[in-house]
Amino acid sequence: MLARRAHSRVELLLKLTRRGYESAAIRAALRRLEELGYLDDQSFARSFVRRRGSVRGPRALSAELAARGVDRAQVDTAIAEFGEEEQLAAATQIAERLYARKRSPGYREILDEVGTKLVRRGFSVSIARAACNTLLAGRSDPSPA
Repeated sequence: MLARRAHSRVELLLKLTRRGYESAAIRAALRRLEELGYLDDQSFARSFVRRRGSVRGPRALSAELAARGVDRAQVDTAIAEFGEEEQLAAATQIAERLYARKRSPGYREILDEVGTKLVRRGFSVSIARAACNTLLAGRSDPSPA
């Protein structure tokens, strides 16, 4: 299972339980995988945030990691590495894709349509506003960047 993708400890525990393995064997296997470094929730969380940070904000990423059974402290550490600059870049990129689908004439319409979708994807209101401002400034400035 680990050859396909990294898993959290809880994910792997649930998958092995569903496949009918005994709990003592599962605990021993998980312990051994942790000793060998193949199972590490902290590195899983960091990798998950790097991979999914381009489409989700920190709130959504935090919820997804919690649903996968990653400890809150490890989630907070991984999310802390997803800085405001990276969040703004990801939110702006998403906003550009959303804005390309529907042309909105003004800031209020962009904020209502695009900003709301960014907040639903887990970005903070301030990041959503900044992304909308960046989007609007980019659209109003015809000179190449």
